[in-house]
Amino acid sequence: MLSYKHSIPGGVVAEVIEKFREALKDDRQIFVFGNGGSATNASHFVTDLGKGSSDKTYRRFRCLSLNDNVGWMTAIGNDYSYDDIFKRQLENYAKPGDLVMVLSVSGSSPNLVTALEWCKEKNVYTIALVGSKKGKLADLADQAIVIDSEHYGRVEDAEMTICHIICYAFMEKEELQHN
Repeated sequence: MLSYKHSIPGGVVAEVIEKFREALKDDRQIFVFGNGGSATNASHFVTDLGKGSSDKTYRRFRCLSLNDNVGWMTAIGNDYSYDDIFKRQLENYAKPGDLVMVLSVSGSSPNLVTALEWCKEKNVYTIALVGSKKGKLADLADQAIVIDSEHYGRVEDAEMTICHIICYAFMEKEELQHN
């Protein structure tokens, strides 16, 4: 059986790294989020990007995992709709030109779809990491990386591999000077 990690498209990951490099250069905000294991991956990634990668760059990444404010998420879910937990946070923070990356196995989570639809309207650049079902996120996102598996654990493993590749692009090549 061919490993799902072999399905990670290196060229597309390189393009995503360039988007993160542009966000750093332009001092743009980066938002990352997902559900379940993908939410945990989003938190892990933002920690690595905001700490480890930022330690090697000429400026700090301005990054935030929207999964990490449980009080806000539950208030939005309770008072409005669970489908709005990410969109309503973005309404407070995101500006045109900022970057959003969502992680999803199914690619169909209504709260992620709602957030990306809002991003489209507001000219926020979007990246989706999804499993082979792709879902609506693959079509909505400006850039999609599709992992060739429907198995949630394998897709989440590949998500984290991609997130580490992005971080190591900055950690292992010191970006000490503005390009």
